[in-house]
Amino acid sequence: MRKLLAVLIVPLLIVGCAATPGETPGMPSAPSQTSVPTEPATSVTIGMSYIPNIQFAPFYVAQTKGYFDSVGVPVELRHHGAQEGLFTAIGTGQEQFVIAGGDEALLAREQGVNLVAVGGYYQQYPVRIIAPTANGINTLDDLRGKRIGIPGRYGENWFSLLVALNAAGLQETDVDIMEIGYTYAAALSTDKVDAVVGFVNNDFVQFQLAGMDVVALPLTREGNPPLVGASILTTEEFLAENPELTRKVVTAIVDGIEDAFTNPNAAVEISAAFVPTLSAPEAARAAKATLAATLEIMARSGSCEMTPDPCPVDDECTSVCTSIVRMFGMLDIAEWREMASFLLSVKVLTQEVDVNKAMTNVLG
Repeated sequence: MRKLLAVLIVPLLIVGCAATPGETPGMPSAPSQTSVPTEPATSVTIGMSYIPNIQFAPFYVAQTKGYFDSVGVPVELRHHGAQEGLFTAIGTGQEQFVIAGGDEALLAREQGVNLVAVGGYYQQYPVRIIAPTANGINTLDDLRGKRIGIPGRYGENWFSLLVALNAAGLQETDVDIMEIGYTYAAALSTDKVDAVVGFVNNDFVQFQLAGMDVVALPLTREGNPPLVGASILTTEEFLAENPELTRKVVTAIVDGIEDAFTNPNAAVEISAAFVPTLSAPEAARAAKATLAATLEIMARSGSCEMTPDPCPVDDECTSVCTSIVRMFGMLDIAEWREMASFLLSVKVLTQEVDVNKAMTNVLG
């Protein structure tokens, strides 16, 4: 399948789901060794966080429809256990790829795991500040003095709160940061917190399905936050030993994304074989909503396809934009440089990062 897909619109179906890629139920642990010797791979294991979930539908589609067959070696999809560190298995060679946040990958590199991003999974950062509308939090400025719930001071939720506070000109002491684990719904419904830092394709949709009237505030006033979301990661050693196989794995994943983007209802049906809880009608409805929200952040809008004849968008001519070219699987080095600079500025990282070693677009 081609890497650029023209799509008129994705059916906006509306969510509920469990672990988001990169969402870590505990401090990510990094193995002490810095590398694992590799040799040309005879099989590939792709790690996905914690439990089978509709947010991994592109992988289930790729497995079911045979896209992974083109890799040339067996491909296994492996969900981590709830107590397993995010990068433990890839650091010890049990996995060859893992799906996790680019921000988490940079921190893991500093801790000794030579991760390199070889493709994008989420093209837009998924975290938002989520609050009941009744709490009067309509802008980032309104966070001053508020109780903000996060799982803990680690991972994408924590990095996102740092971005939001920075954008609002606030210090950590200007808000009441409460570590509440993954009890978001209970914490909001019982007024334990005023807002939470959650995922727009997970927490926000769950709240909506539960009938809660909530808002989701972007982490910055304009533009994208200086963070990179879920990415396709491998190790420097594996990439060096298996460059063509790596390209084929990323290609198959992108094919699965494109297929799910084009056929979301079919992707939900396929996922039911991997996610046992989808058998119930209500669960299937929630899964469709979750997948729709997830697909929205998987696509990066590129150039506009014009008809009848292409012409510059800002020119007065008869051409009409009929669809947006959606770009899947790509990484933007400028975004990675901005992320590395921000994480260093807020002391998540303690030393400068060579971004050229941390990411590469294997698809070209």
